[in-house]
Amino acid sequence: MNTRNLYNKIINGDTLKELKKIPAETFDLIFADPPYNLQLQNNLIRPDRSKVNAVNDKWDQFESFISYDNFTKEWLSECKRVLKKDGSIWVIGSYHNIFRVGKIIQDLDFWILNDVIWNKNNPMPNFRGTRFTNAHETLIWASKSKKSKYTFNYQSMKSFNDDVQMRSTWNLPICNGKERLKKNGTKIHSTQKPEALLYRIILASSNKNDFILDPFLGSGTTSVVSKKLGRSYFGIERERQYFEAAYKRIRNTNKIMDEYLDTIKNNKLKPRIPFGSLIELGVIKPGTEIYDQKKKVYAKVMIDGSIKHKHSEGSIHKVAAQILGSESCNGWTYWHFQSGNSLKPIDELRQRLIPRN
Repeated sequence: MNTRNLYNKIINGDTLKELKKIPAETFDLIFADPPYNLQLQNNLIRPDRSKVNAVNDKWDQFESFISYDNFTKEWLSECKRVLKKDGSIWVIGSYHNIFRVGKIIQDLDFWILNDVIWNKNNPMPNFRGTRFTNAHETLIWASKSKKSKYTFNYQSMKSFNDDVQMRSTWNLPICNGKERLKKNGTKIHSTQKPEALLYRIILASSNKNDFILDPFLGSGTTSVVSKKLGRSYFGIERERQYFEAAYKRIRNTNKIMDEYLDTIKNNKLKPRIPFGSLIELGVIKPGTEIYDQKKKVYAKVMIDGSIKHKHSEGSIHKVAAQILGSESCNGWTYWHFQSGNSLKPIDELRQRLIPRN
């Protein structure tokens, strides 16, 4: 199968059979929402005696834990084969299956990066009153191997979270309202995932134009969000009803304009340029005076990239910290150079040396 023929397509077929047709190392990211094997034995009844529309579909039923484990090992093995060496996978589940899935993920030598708790703002109550309300699901995020250089858009997620590091507990509502697909007032898919959940996953762990697989596409949420965010997608769905709903939903989805798809680059991806490079490249000459923002403090640049201020000498960071009486200071933003009639941070000189894509 030609990989290019898979781009931005979904197919109606058996996951295990279709995965085997795909060339190795095709996808940058995989999101999998497999059957949970909920083992529901009886109907759930509300206090008003109405029936709860719970998950009792045949696709979620297995003869035993052994058959479920064998199924899980088979599809995860195929996912690992089609995942690029620096790719990663997300698998979502509940207490019914996620611990079994997690063990198999480790047995297959994936490298677990995080377990993320999706805390549902509006969970379904426990109508029988026999246990705590099940208000969360667990996501396992793993790279293909321990050595994988996987994508994690740290700076973007920090910006997304008001400049605070994003934690592994996510408070998001379940899928409802206009987003929930229905036919004649009945849910089309019993476990449709909210777009907000996939938005966060795809934004965090992929880049524009990456290729994303969902082997259990369901109602199509992964492909919908991938399309919106400028990623390519491929999905597999066995149930015809879900496939048709997903196809229509994806077709009616518009991509966000290219000019708005850029994200903040991680600092670790930027080339490290020491202050000394500015001197050896002639951007700053030895003897140049540099100043604080108010031009009340100055220092002179030495040939080795150190600076001198009165009795202090050392790196741009060390001398700035000594002047401020602090443990550390970013010298790139503290020190300024004269540019015409104004002062500009010396970081502007460094930016000139950073290659532009």
